[in-house]
Amino acid sequence: MNITIITLFEEMFKGPFEHSIIKRAIGKKAIKINFVNIRDFGLGRHKIVDDKPYGGGKGMVMRVDVLSKAIEKAKNKKLTSKFQKIILLDPKGKTFTQKKAQELSKLKHLVLVCGHYEGVDARIKNFIDETISIGDFILTGGEIPAMVIVDSVTRLAPFVLTGNAVAEESFSRSEKMNSRLEYPQYTRPQVYQNLKVPKLLLSGDHKKIEEWRKKASLKITLKVRPDLIKNQS
Repeated sequence: MNITIITLFEEMFKGPFEHSIIKRAIGKKAIKINFVNIRDFGLGRHKIVDDKPYGGGKGMVMRVDVLSKAIEKAKNKKLTSKFQKIILLDPKGKTFTQKKAQELSKLKHLVLVCGHYEGVDARIKNFIDETISIGDFILTGGEIPAMVIVDSVTRLAPFVLTGNAVAEESFSRSEKMNSRLEYPQYTRPQVYQNLKVPKLLLSGDHKKIEEWRKKASLKITLKVRPDLIKNQS
């Protein structure tokens, strides 16, 4: 899988992409990450990429002519929209979910466009496939959301994680269970400062353990994220 990130600040990605699962995925050639610098398409001697908004207002807006050229550079002309998606990271987008991560992990080429400043000229919608937000809050730019999406998608790519590592995680299980949070996990020691591992998990009775996990998953979801159960109904 190829991932291209369109950004003004490539250097922000060096730390996160040089460690852990993403580093191993790149080493295995399960994914390849490229960058397109928006500044390369800036206007004039100073490589300007933004301008004042029409109608007035605070801040600066990224220019559609500059950004569309960067997108054109990033695109793989041989791929159809079935295998390639161009996504703008923006607070006005649909909220990113595990289901979307699974969908994106099946692509051959994912292009992530990092917005910045006060926003992006609205005409950019004619040059992208969709807009994604990672939550109901505002960040300085799209770089951190891009990191989040790359991490989430990378771990779902073939040969990145071994065995059935992602099958039992929150939001990753069967269709019936995919809106529940993961059940509590425990490991050694069995007792720590009078805090004990539930006896059932030590019993070896896998059928009862599975039932306990389902109930625990429902319980923690109702307590922490009841909206997930409500949205499922």
